[in-house]
Amino acid sequence: MTVIGEESGGDFGEAGVPGTGVVPGGGDAYVPSQRRIERERHKRARARRATAIAALSTLVTAAVAYLIVVDAPGWPRTKETFFNAHYAREALPKVLDGLWLNVRLLLVCGVAVLVLGMLIAIARTLRGPVFFPLRVLAAAYTDFFRGLPLIINLMIVVLGVPALRLQGVTVDPVLLGGTALTLTYAAYVAEVFRAGIESVHPSQRAAARSLGLTNRQALRHVVLPQAVRRQVPPLLNDLVSLQKDTGLVSIGGAVDAVRASDIIVGRSLNYTPYIVAGLVFVALTIPMTRFTDWVTARMDRQRAQGGNL
Repeated sequence: MTVIGEESGGDFGEAGVPGTGVVPGGGDAYVPSQRRIERERHKRARARRATAIAALSTLVTAAVAYLIVVDAPGWPRTKETFFNAHYAREALPKVLDGLWLNVRLLLVCGVAVLVLGMLIAIARTLRGPVFFPLRVLAAAYTDFFRGLPLIINLMIVVLGVPALRLQGVTVDPVLLGGTALTLTYAAYVAEVFRAGIESVHPSQRAAARSLGLTNRQALRHVVLPQAVRRQVPPLLNDLVSLQKDTGLVSIGGAVDAVRASDIIVGRSLNYTPYIVAGLVFVALTIPMTRFTDWVTARMDRQRAQGGNL
């Protein structure tokens, strides 16, 4: 049988059907053309070459960085002060015990931030002159707490509230620190939610109203689901930032991972426990960051394919 397509240089199969490789009367078995096989082989070779180059460049960069650090005049002293294996083994169990407090703060404050941020965002998007005072208060809240440094907010709440000696008000540094974190991050999350709400086209609300839904029902069943779905990536980024900033509650005396390492440093005058605490936070943050990247990429693919947002 004469192979059609080889003389003309096209990507044909053995039956003369371009790109199919199906033989008439020979069933549905797929037989790739020689040109297709060569193209796939070339792609695999390029992928292997790119991987090898990336691995080699990474090794060279790491080797150069290592030599620069090791050859530094102060490296022996730095190694003893910051990378001491004895103090690392001593600090790790205590840091992990303190990390449980950071995780609990993340879970509780994360939920509180989402709820409070959503309420503030809704207040800022309410329509009608009767809601003007509420919109002003919500805008003032977001402007104030987004402009106030978190560390100052923590000091004011953790140190200032107990100084007032108010009856029935807790002086627990964990609760006060969590309150300060919630107040600050709710302002950022409120703006994220508000951006999502305003990104929903007004025709969506108008269509809901034409179907007989009230303003509240349109907001709940039509606008908010779309707004939240669109803002998932930035919300996850704020959650990652909140996870790291839970370590700041240690300024009030709460024994979290940072405070646990600080106690050992104060006793030993060796800073290795800080490195251990930092690595533990990094290990906790990386999975959340990769999950955020995966969600972002997935939503980008859906948007490119015209899927639901």
